[in-house]
Amino acid sequence: MKLQVRYFASIREALGSGETVEVDAGCSIAELRDRLISASPAHAAALARGRALRCALNQQLCDENQRVDADGAELAFFPPVTGG
Repeated sequence: MKLQVRYFASIREALGSGETVEVDAGCSIAELRDRLISASPAHAAALARGRALRCALNQQLCDENQRVDADGAELAFFPPVTGG
């Protein structure tokens, strides 16, 4: 299924506004983050495991244990503090 990944603040500066990725139903956000980290050196730096990031699935804050189970869902990654 397709998932729209959006990036904000410093992550957006490094990776652009977002991308569409194919995921298996039931994939966790943590699994997807690891997959994105392996996609390129820029992804590895922006989404690194040592970096504090927040995420939201369909505009609802969640943790990385959340499972993605809807085609066309939107996942956002952003730093803990972002400006307006």
